Amino acid sequence: MPTRHLNQTELSARWNLSPRTLERWRWLGQGPKFLKLGGRIAYRLEDIEVFEGARLRQVTGSAGAMATATIRRTGE
Repeated sequence: MPTRHLNQTELSARWNLSPRTLERWRWLGQGPKFLKLGGRIAYRLEDIEVFEGARLRQVTGSAGAMATATIRRTGE
């Protein structure tokens, strides 16, 4: 089965963020892996899904830190 690719516009719509955010992430070395093909940017669906999976969270960072502090304080 061929690899599915999304362009910058498609990925920004998937994540509901500005295409400029994806441009900035590429410039900063953040965001999912991408291909540059003759001046065009493409994102492999498998790389997008890996990036999404690595960011799954149960709680936010501050809430998680507060829960850990509460457990330590109460001895639970």
